[in-house]
Amino acid sequence: MENKRKGLYSLECIERLRKGDKQVLKEERWLMYLAVTSQENINMERLHSMEEKKSSYVLDYVERTLNVLESLEVPDEAASLVEEVLIWSEVAKGGTDFFRKRWLREGINLFVHNRGSAYIYRREASGEEEHRRIVYVLISTHGLIGQYLRGEVSLGENMPLAELVRDGLITKEKLSEVLKLLNCCIVSGVDRKLWEDIKKEAENAINHIVNGNLQVDYDLKERLKRLRKTSIENGEDFDAAYGKIVAGEDMKARLSALLSGRDLWFVEGALYDFTLEEFIKIFLIVGGQAEEPVKHISFEPLMKDIYYQHEGRKRINIYKKRIIENYLSAISLKDLLEGNLRNNLHVSPVISLFQELDGTLFFNFEYSPAGEKLIEFCVEAEKSDVLYESAIILLFDLFGLRKDKYDRFYEEETYLKTMNQSIDYKKIILDYIKGEKVIDIGPGGGALMDLIEENAPEKLVTGIDIAQNVLDSLKRKKQLEDKKWEVMYGDALNLSSYLPKGSIDTIIFCSILHELFSYIEYEGKKFNYDTLAAAFVSAFEVLKPGGRIIIRDGIMTEEKDEKRIIRFLSHDGMEFLKRYSSDFKGREIQYEVIGQNEVKLPVNDAMEFLYTYTWGEKSYVHEVNEQFGYFTPEEFENFIKKVLGDSAKLIVLKHFLQEGYTVALSQKIELFDESRKPVRLPDSTCLVVIEKVR
Repeated sequence: MENKRKGLYSLECIERLRKGDKQVLKEERWLMYLAVTSQENINMERLHSMEEKKSSYVLDYVERTLNVLESLEVPDEAASLVEEVLIWSEVAKGGTDFFRKRWLREGINLFVHNRGSAYIYRREASGEEEHRRIVYVLISTHGLIGQYLRGEVSLGENMPLAELVRDGLITKEKLSEVLKLLNCCIVSGVDRKLWEDIKKEAENAINHIVNGNLQVDYDLKERLKRLRKTSIENGEDFDAAYGKIVAGEDMKARLSALLSGRDLWFVEGALYDFTLEEFIKIFLIVGGQAEEPVKHISFEPLMKDIYYQHEGRKRINIYKKRIIENYLSAISLKDLLEGNLRNNLHVSPVISLFQELDGTLFFNFEYSPAGEKLIEFCVEAEKSDVLYESAIILLFDLFGLRKDKYDRFYEEETYLKTMNQSIDYKKIILDYIKGEKVIDIGPGGGALMDLIEENAPEKLVTGIDIAQNVLDSLKRKKQLEDKKWEVMYGDALNLSSYLPKGSIDTIIFCSILHELFSYIEYEGKKFNYDTLAAAFVSAFEVLKPGGRIIIRDGIMTEEKDEKRIIRFLSHDGMEFLKRYSSDFKGREIQYEVIGQNEVKLPVNDAMEFLYTYTWGEKSYVHEVNEQFGYFTPEEFENFIKKVLGDSAKLIVLKHFLQEGYTVALSQKIELFDESRKPVRLPDSTCLVVIEKVR
């Protein structure tokens, strides 16, 4: 094969610009449009940090595609043609405001970037008409093969390429060579490995195109599956979810009609983190507005709106996502199929249709002015532990989010990871599990279920949680790691609504009872012992005779009247205690300042405070809401007898100081009794095993 020229002229132009030669911008219009722009028309899913938007993102990408081209040994003629296509294919993403306004006035669709770029090329380029038509078609179909493989368009959108062959402007062999080379550059400019992964599929699609076989297409399930590729890679069980959600013929017909003959833009970037059901609901909402003139459906506004910068990284705006999830959960699939879209005071879908732009429909969600300001406040309040809790409470109240599935918005991933790392301390639970069917209430990151599966694979383990985001995360983990355990939605205070009575062998409350006690407003009151009673009764109802409840949680020490002296080893410790005693709502924390950085307080108040002090500032907004110790051992035993009576047999009641607390606090405090003798920390954790009498 003939070797192409050593260096690409376009790369020489970019190098001149990098060295400060602005004259090249006057010489090369394509480079001016790419380099001199205030636009942020980029695919957010490709960014790791929002700061990348400040660089010449589009120009950098075009340069990468040209570098790929330069590295390949291909004939000069093919390389020259592909180079021309590459330098013009992204220009609709750039341009100054002056140019963009002029292009829009001329009816150029800048939001369907390949078509917009093709029109700009046709206005600017000179040369033979046949050559210009070939380049124009290659630009206007730029990226469509990749979009087809992602399920975003039908193969028929590549008809203009087949027409080049039909009209004798290019041979099948030449078009095939150019398309393979062009797509190698386009995809490798994003990720070299990605091109290797899709190369065979892309070449197969190219073969269909050059031979005019454009009726080859994916069926509805396969197209949706391709649109969910990232979600599936992150653990979504697509086949199971599809079978449940897209079961009826009405649903299939509606979705097929919506997708038929339409191009989709930025679907993955905007929607991959939503569940398949939420994804389908959003499409049905769009479908209610997508009449005949609609050719393009763009989720670019939603994609751009749902990310923000968090600690130097791009992060999905969890506040907006939870609000959208809550909005969608209130609308049934049946309602959407019947065209019944419920109104919401503070959030609603926004659909904008521009027929003059090739029939382009844009989709996003908008929030009330108060809601938008509150979301901004939550983002800003992340920087202040003092403000953050108040911000989240306001968010819950305004948008009607359920407080009984309290969401650790901030540092949720870090929290679950920390919980999973503490699993070694929970292995003791394995010794007391009885029977085959095991329920883990509030499974968190799934570490305990993993532990049971690894050590007792014959057990049928199910995690039950009321927080949908926890369930979604666990379902993805199950799929990715091929776990045998199951998860299901359920209320710990009403298990018999989800499980048959007398059907379960073991129910585990591992570090969850104190959260039920602290967060749930049972009969209008938090920190309510009736909440714990309801949880015990609920568990006993579905427990088999001879079955067990296993509890691992916080404990108070029996010597309630004893006092402890805390000497803080840093000056911020005293301020932390003052703030904690003011913010903690479980009970009044009593303390007396007895010296510089020294306080005296009841032993159980000391330990309750130290639970939160151990976790530090980042977890403060959550831990200050939790009362970890709510019973002494004697109180625990008496409570069980009172609530469950003679039907309950107490098998185990023991308590201990969890390993790690002493080490964690050793750099923060010194602990003494009232006579100033150094003492160990009181026991922090209990293990309780209750058996249902046959």
